[in-house]
Amino acid sequence: MPVVENTVVITNKVGLHARPAALLVQSAARFQSHIQVYCGEKQANAKSIVSVLTLGAGPGTSLVIRAEGDDASKAVQALVKLVVNKFGEE
Repeated sequence: MPVVENTVVITNKVGLHARPAALLVQSAARFQSHIQVYCGEKQANAKSIVSVLTLGAGPGTSLVIRAEGDDASKAVQALVKLVVNKFGEE
């Protein structure tokens, strides 16, 4: 199975709070791949809102988005784009 990984920095003003986390989870749910988000030593299932919120990722934090599966490349690309576009907040 293909594995794709990319690092992105959170640049929106409030970080990965409830609304951006929900958008991330909704986007991840569209893909078949197993998707993990890493923030320092913490990791989260990108398809679980509770898991993503436990990362506590604030502005300026680097996230590693890693997907494994047939649509891994598209999944990582979509999630990186969401973060780069500041979750549509600005």
